[in-house]
Amino acid sequence: MVYLSYSGRIINLLPYDSFHFMRIIHTSDWHLGQYFYGKSRANEHQQFLNWLLTQVETHHIDAIIVAGDIFDTATPPSYARQMYFNFISELQTFNCQLVILAGNHDSVSMLAESKALLSALSTHVIANVSDISIANNLAEQVFTLKNKQGQPQAVICAIPFIRPRDVIKSQAGQSATDKSKSLQQAIDSHYQHLFERAKQVVEECDVNLPIIATGHLTALGVTTSESVRDIYIGTLEAFPSNAFPAADYIALGHIHRAQKVGKTEHIRYSGSPIALSFDEAKQNKRVLMIDFEQNKLSTITDLMVPCFQPLAMIKTSVEDLIQTIEKLVPDLVKDNNDMKLWLDIELSNTGLLSDLQPKITALVKDFPVEVLLVRREKQVRKRLQLENQQNQSTLNELTLEEVFASRLNQEAWLSDDDSDKEDDNNSGNPLSELALQRKAQLQTLFKQTVAQMLEDDKDNNENVENETSAQQDLLKERES
Repeated sequence: MVYLSYSGRIINLLPYDSFHFMRIIHTSDWHLGQYFYGKSRANEHQQFLNWLLTQVETHHIDAIIVAGDIFDTATPPSYARQMYFNFISELQTFNCQLVILAGNHDSVSMLAESKALLSALSTHVIANVSDISIANNLAEQVFTLKNKQGQPQAVICAIPFIRPRDVIKSQAGQSATDKSKSLQQAIDSHYQHLFERAKQVVEECDVNLPIIATGHLTALGVTTSESVRDIYIGTLEAFPSNAFPAADYIALGHIHRAQKVGKTEHIRYSGSPIALSFDEAKQNKRVLMIDFEQNKLSTITDLMVPCFQPLAMIKTSVEDLIQTIEKLVPDLVKDNNDMKLWLDIELSNTGLLSDLQPKITALVKDFPVEVLLVRREKQVRKRLQLENQQNQSTLNELTLEEVFASRLNQEAWLSDDDSDKEDDNNSGNPLSELALQRKAQLQTLFKQTVAQMLEDDKDNNENVENETSAQQDLLKERES
């Protein structure tokens, strides 16, 4: 047997019985093609993909599962698509299978257009949830994973991001609660149907193979970050962890912080491989290496991803800015004269930001840093708003939800009917509570509406792409 010491743990590299052993890597949320406050992440992503190929070779990985959001947008730049295809091509050197699952950021049509070609390169692309009553569709979503000796070692229920129209039809007259409950039941049913099929595949193999399931969604109780776009599958905000099937391992994507779900060991988010927002800067990014031995889940090992571009979010005053940066730079920018630290600076005791930009630029010009964002701390913004009776915050200081909340605060919350009702009840339902309830309802509706608009916009872009492609094909036919 050959072993390797990694991060203080002893892990088995070449098990004595490799015919009953499988090792996979679970990763997600690459967001290839992302622009970060105008900065391309191409260099970081390429370094990550090179690092990942090294892990495949070093640890003798049999399969990689990418649980959604391969690209940052539905129309990624050409260099991001080239990066994606180059990685798949280079992976073949190591006899490693690849399972690509679409996320909420990915274009179904763009991923699907190459899946037939990529299947010849040991790559399964699952771009959307299709009608599983059709045998071929079911076979595309439930299949075996093999080890390097070509022996089936696991069965996977490959489930991408689920859109409401994939699993349910809307019914007139349903309340929001009924719609949410129906949708959760439909998603639960989809998982269970695929899991039942996976158990049939195990029986057909005459070996008690482990079952892996996937997903790209928000599970209840997880910790998110600023870069995670809220997913509302219809009216469903989060999926309960106890509704997942009894698979041996469940590989999830969408949440950028690596974590366990529902205090379980086998339901995991791998997180994003690079920090996608400043509040992720202090996270230790990783991919998860999953070992199955003797047809059972054996160990889960964190493979820590190096930081290819340091980020930092600092809270300070203008007077203390230089001192703060002097302490920060030596820890984050090491032995690389070409690398610059990207900064998000949150300032206290300040007024208008427009007056500060030249001053901050002059203060940091001798440091290996690049200031991508300058903003005031929330308390300062609120104080200025109260003092001046108007919001002087700039848009880059505010989230979409904060802009909406600011607008709500300018409204008169209760109608006359509500006020009468309060008087009749002798303050049984205080005015403040009524206002808070209505505000919370509107904010939730706003989030759901924005999420649906983003989804509809992505679908419209895909439809335009398809129509343009069809028109080009028709023109070519006519010319020939």
